[in-house]
Amino acid sequence: MITATRRRRSTAPPALRLAGVALAFLFAFPGVYLVYRALRDGTGPDGLLWSARTLGPLWRSLRLAVSVSACALVLGTGLAWLTARTDLPLRRLWRVLLPLPLVYPTFVGAAAFIRTLNPGGLANDLLAYIGITTVPELRGFFGAWLVLLLMTYPYVYLPVAARLRQLPGSLEESARMLGDSAFAVFRRICLPHAGTAIGAGTLLVFLYTLSDFGAVQLMRYDTLTRAIATNHLANPPVALALSLMLLVLAAAVVLAERWFSRRLPDGARSGSNRPLDYRLGRWRPAAVAAVGLTVFASVAAPFIALVDWAQRGVLRSVTGERALAVDYGSIADATFNTVWVSVVAAAISVAAVLPIAMLVGRHRSRTGSLAHAVVISTFALPGLLIALSMRFWVLRTDMVLELLGDTTVLLIFAYIVRFGSLAMGISVVAVRSVPDRLHDSARLLGAGPVRRFFTVDMPVMGPALGAAGGLVLLSVMKELPISLFVSPLDFSTLTTRIFGSFEDAFIAEAGLMSVILVVLSFALTWFFVVRRQDHT
Repeated sequence: MITATRRRRSTAPPALRLAGVALAFLFAFPGVYLVYRALRDGTGPDGLLWSARTLGPLWRSLRLAVSVSACALVLGTGLAWLTARTDLPLRRLWRVLLPLPLVYPTFVGAAAFIRTLNPGGLANDLLAYIGITTVPELRGFFGAWLVLLLMTYPYVYLPVAARLRQLPGSLEESARMLGDSAFAVFRRICLPHAGTAIGAGTLLVFLYTLSDFGAVQLMRYDTLTRAIATNHLANPPVALALSLMLLVLAAAVVLAERWFSRRLPDGARSGSNRPLDYRLGRWRPAAVAAVGLTVFASVAAPFIALVDWAQRGVLRSVTGERALAVDYGSIADATFNTVWVSVVAAAISVAAVLPIAMLVGRHRSRTGSLAHAVVISTFALPGLLIALSMRFWVLRTDMVLELLGDTTVLLIFAYIVRFGSLAMGISVVAVRSVPDRLHDSARLLGAGPVRRFFTVDMPVMGPALGAAGGLVLLSVMKELPISLFVSPLDFSTLTTRIFGSFEDAFIAEAGLMSVILVVLSFALTWFFVVRRQDHT
């Protein structure tokens, strides 16, 4: 039986290897085409790449990304330690609430803070009531930094909290017996063993900040993404130069993180040894205040602002007052479009990465390993660059323009390239979870490959593949740049409608659609992220 298993894993069917190569090409195409387009149009080192028009946005992008990721590292790691390894009151409640900023697209959070602090906003009115009449405008670097920090710290918090809960208490007990203080134990034991989780989470924050468009656009902070969006029609060579710079920067950061993480210890497994909890003592009130303030600023305050805008529009329509602009028909259409395109993109994403997952997880194929690396690397490709690549490809290829120019096919393809990597890791785990003995038994009973797939593989892999699809679904629903630049002219999603309403100052309509999107995102985040925390 062992021989059969090894033979099966070492020899992948030719059709499966061919599918892996084809899928890897499709995932790599947007990035490769963008580089080809940029170099062909003369935006290389001797062109616009190092001109003043690109170095300014590059510096601002780096400044913002480094600031946000460094602060998210400190905030996310601190919150993870408080909720995972201390006697913090209401720990289970905080574990539910702290990941919830993931339900907000960053531009929704940005708009909530801007509008709430502006004259007529809820926070502005409350401050005026207590005598504070001058409120600084939340714009530029500080506004973008604050919003992105509050919306992205869960990317550090979640993996670090999971790692700290797995760390065996025996290591810390030994250090305490040797006379180390609690801070010394945290610095010498916890941080090194959580280093890979901290690095991975910080990398996600850095890449997210680097690729963000909505928040920096509303905050009027000129980063690479905002400059690309501004120039992609008026000055394509400049947009391509900026895109190439952003692509190279993202790739360099990923490679640097990989190099650094390989030099960190893998960390010990928890086994049966329960993690050690620390007593906060006199610091408990300060810890509760810090966690509570974070939850209020990142979760409660934006939601209160959105509900306030939504109820103003609805109540005025009901009571017959001067109604605020709310187009309920368009809201219903945008909601329907968001749901169906997200479901289709999620389903196709899982189906697309499954052949590669089977090459890696079952056959250990070199072709599969290469295809797997290509798909995972697309996570570093910002959505705006994928959208820009698709636009240039369509506009400069007559046949593609005629066939796909105003369809949702390109939109769904762009979603798959952007978020297929989210489904890849879980799909590989799902494939490896199928016991080899089930395949051996099915083969002995005469079942062919197709029948074994549907009767043996799918029942075992189904829950994990569903989780993979759920993560893609959640991400597609919140995606802005791809939806904004690749959607057909008569096709709107909740994100594009919300962004347009904020830009046009239709606050009631934007608030109502934002509440719908946040509620849908909350349901998915609860099911696929929060509910699974204690099982990591």
